[in-house]
Amino acid sequence: MRLLVVRHASAGERARWKGDDRLRPLDSRGRSQARGLVSLLEPFHPERLVSSPYVRCVQSLEPLAAARDIPIEPRDELAEGMGRDAFAALVAELGCPAALCVHGDLLEELLGGDRPRKKGSVWVFEADGAELRPERYLAPPA
Repeated sequence: MRLLVVRHASAGERARWKGDDRLRPLDSRGRSQARGLVSLLEPFHPERLVSSPYVRCVQSLEPLAAARDIPIEPRDELAEGMGRDAFAALVAELGCPAALCVHGDLLEELLGGDRPRKKGSVWVFEADGAELRPERYLAPPA
């Protein structure tokens, strides 16, 4: 099963945000990246859109959700700090090709420290049971 793992789009600097970080929205660059994800991901025909419940993650998938007329499913398993095991458990129940919006910490766990994971970028994975194989990197939209 193909998974599109999206690192949320640009949301400014964490240190400059005053308030609950879960509520930090996309900045203007991030909103542009989110719109660009539509043309980047549409050819993969994701059947489900699953996101960390953090505002910046949900907002990253909103244009794709509107274009595909698919709801975004916020899931705590994808929240910051939840880790690979929570991600794997969620993947096991998906059952169809999906786009998942996550945070950089999870991508680092999945990919190791030497692979790109810029905000708004996408990694295409093939999921076979508990095994995840990264197949392709898609640079973030401008």
